[in-house]
Amino acid sequence: MTHFDIDAPPLLAQLVHKHQASWINFDNLKAWLANQHGDHVLLFAGDPIRFPEAVDVAVVLPELQKASASVGRPFGMAVAVPDTAEALAKTFGSQRWPTLMFFRDGDYVTTLSGMHDWTDYLALLAQALATPKGRAPTIGIPLVSSQAPTASCH
Repeated sequence: MTHFDIDAPPLLAQLVHKHQASWINFDNLKAWLANQHGDHVLLFAGDPIRFPEAVDVAVVLPELQKASASVGRPFGMAVAVPDTAEALAKTFGSQRWPTLMFFRDGDYVTTLSGMHDWTDYLALLAQALATPKGRAPTIGIPLVSSQAPTASCH
């Protein structure tokens, strides 16, 4: 997916043009995950009018990438395509904006939501990159069998 295909705020587009981030949507998510080696961060920015911090996170993300690489923890970047970002975020159980979602070798690791002070960001980034792979906290909807007793809650 080329940058010409995407209608996005300039600072999000700059992540792709200037910092080699990839645009991610439902069409290329599986391929992006399958081709990962190492750590990657997917930015879910949301609408910068509704979530002004999204612009700040877009500016800070390349600086976090540089700082992390300087201590031996490089990571790749990607940006959720604005038109599909909300639906894509929900597939991973994310409902906060903006969110940095971490993946390692194609597997979900954790999220880091909101804007933070620089020192806090560095500590939270190090913690996220040290977190083991896990399962995305998808939105849980309890499954009930038609044969299950109606009075049971477990």
